[in-house]
Amino acid sequence: MRHRKLLRNIRLGIKTLVLHKLRSVLTMLGVVFGVASVIAMLAVGEGASKEALEQIRKLGSTNIIITSVKPIEDSSAVRSSRMSMNIYGLLYEDELRAKETFARITHTVPVKVVRKEGRLGTRTMDLRIVGTTPKWFDLVQRPMIVGRALTPRDGDERAGVVVLTEYGARRLLATERTIGESLRIGGTYFEVVGIVQSEGGQGSSVQTPDQEVDAYTPIEVARERYGDIHTQRASGSFIRESVEMHQLLVQVPTTADVEPVAAGLGVMLKRFHPKGDYRISVPLALLRQAEATKRTFNVVLGSIAGISLLVGGIGIMNIMLASVTERTREIGIRRAIGAKRRQIIGQFLIETVVLSTAGGLVGVTIGLFIPWLITRVAGMPTVVTAQSLILAVGISMTVGIVFGLYPARHAAGLDPIEALRHE
Repeated sequence: MRHRKLLRNIRLGIKTLVLHKLRSVLTMLGVVFGVASVIAMLAVGEGASKEALEQIRKLGSTNIIITSVKPIEDSSAVRSSRMSMNIYGLLYEDELRAKETFARITHTVPVKVVRKEGRLGTRTMDLRIVGTTPKWFDLVQRPMIVGRALTPRDGDERAGVVVLTEYGARRLLATERTIGESLRIGGTYFEVVGIVQSEGGQGSSVQTPDQEVDAYTPIEVARERYGDIHTQRASGSFIRESVEMHQLLVQVPTTADVEPVAAGLGVMLKRFHPKGDYRISVPLALLRQAEATKRTFNVVLGSIAGISLLVGGIGIMNIMLASVTERTREIGIRRAIGAKRRQIIGQFLIETVVLSTAGGLVGVTIGLFIPWLITRVAGMPTVVTAQSLILAVGISMTVGIVFGLYPARHAAGLDPIEALRHE
């Protein structure tokens, strides 16, 4: 019985709204654009943080990254001398100290970086030679496209092998066979044994251990062929730098060990590196910070978009108050033939909820289209979540109830005699 009454009241509410089509559509527009803006802005915020979060997760939540950093005083010393030697950064002894000092460290991966030109025939490309161990591909997980990664045997035999990134392979090996190709890097030749997909990029918002111009070779080979001292010519002077390790990747068993071990490594390195020529990055801490920033960003965007729904709700209340004034005589007749106040309230509430719900559904459709359009036209990643859809529709229905309650109570509070006299 109650369901029949509810359906009858809904049909009556829809019929009343259809009688004033233009006014109903214009009233819904506030809710439509409010819901659409909530979904679209949350989708943009979600997409903006997705890439950074994914990159941080791929770095490994149990990894610690230590990077050599040139001290400021070394930079000033270079300007005051035509030929100078900068000695800074991590030492091979630091890796041994870390493994001997911290029992919770499971793996360490040393990284040596050298910039050289890669050449194959007439094609050239500036490469970042990364001397490392096979464990690098376990700690920084990147899918192999073809071929194989480095092996312990490559290091033991000092094999001149190299693993290129997909970007480097496309630039240097286009129209050529890939695996087994002989590539000249600097003044020596390397055999290409694998191609790996690199997630790092020059424009990445997160500092990753890899870049798209990397070429991976055993660290024993990099030390043997390129040494630790590098000379560069800049502004009429020669700059010589001595850096043993450019990076050290450390892995611990669990996320609970990450921050204590990172703090301990900081204390140890400070003792042997008083110049502070290193930087410790903890992907787990970056992940937590990025997730907190994402939540704050979504709250701000959602609040701004929520203002549109508030404006839409005020529009609904305004129109419903005008409708009460227009239908004063109708309300008086209904009260005179026995309609109760709660029935009058229910009728007007149903109309406002129908308005807001219909506007919410149309807004969801537009809200799904806008992120798709942004991705297609601007190339920005957007992510529409089920939570944003539920939130937007829920808020639109709530707006209808909250802003329709006052007009409904006002209509139910009219005196039946005075309402019948109203023209």
